[in-house]
Amino acid sequence: MTILRNAYLYRSDYNIFTIDWKDLTSFPCYLSSLSNTQVVSQCAAKLYAFVMDHGGKAEKTTCVGHSLGAHICGMISNHLSIKQHKIVGLDPARPLIDQYAQKYFRLTKDDAYHVQIIHTNSGMLGEINQVGHIDFCVNGGMMQPGCKGNALRVARCSHFQSACYFAKSVKYPDSIIGRPCKATCPKRGRDWGFFPGNSIPMGLATPYGVYGTYCVSTDTKKDCPFD
Repeated sequence: MTILRNAYLYRSDYNIFTIDWKDLTSFPCYLSSLSNTQVVSQCAAKLYAFVMDHGGKAEKTTCVGHSLGAHICGMISNHLSIKQHKIVGLDPARPLIDQYAQKYFRLTKDDAYHVQIIHTNSGMLGEINQVGHIDFCVNGGMMQPGCKGNALRVARCSHFQSACYFAKSVKYPDSIIGRPCKATCPKRGRDWGFFPGNSIPMGLATPYGVYGTYCVSTDTKKDCPFD
C-alpha cells in the first residue's frame, strides 16, 4: 500500500518491495483470492530468498501484510530454509481462515521470531484474539472511530484502519502506545481489562521479547485514505 511505503520512506532510507497481486484478488471473488495466496506466497518466498542470498539481512527485514496479505507473510515461511525475523500482520483476514485454514495456510507466531498483530476489525473481517507474540487491540479491536455508513462499510473501513495506524507508528515512533490487557479481542464496551505492567509503543518501536495483548486508544481517521 502506498500509505505504508510513504511512511517508511518518510522515516528513513528503506529498500521496499511491494507485491501487486490485485489481478488475483478481484472483488467479490474471495474464494479465488484465498486460493491464490498460495501462489503469491511461493513467489514472494523466492524474492525473499534471492535478497538474502545477495547480502540481505534477515534481522533487518520485515514482512508487512494486510488482511490476506498478513497470511501470505506467514505462508512465505513454508518455502524458506531460514526463519523470518519479523512479521507485522495488519488485521489478518478471518473469513473462512478461522474455520478451515490449517496452520501452514495462515499467519501464526511460529512463522517468525517476532510476530506483531494490529487488530481493528476483530471478529468480522479480521481474526479474533491473540495471533502473534504481541497483539495490539486498537479502540476495542472491532469498529474504528470515524468509520460511517452501513455495517459492511463500517467493517471494511475499520479493517483498513490497521494500515493507517501502523503507518502513523512508522512515521512517528512512540505516537501510539498500548497498555497490557486481557487477551480477548474484540473488546465489548470500555472495560478492556487492563493489567499492571509497562506501556509499550506499537509499530517499529515495539521492543522485542514482549508478549501478550496490548490495548490502544487512538484515532487517525483524518489521515486515512480508506473509508
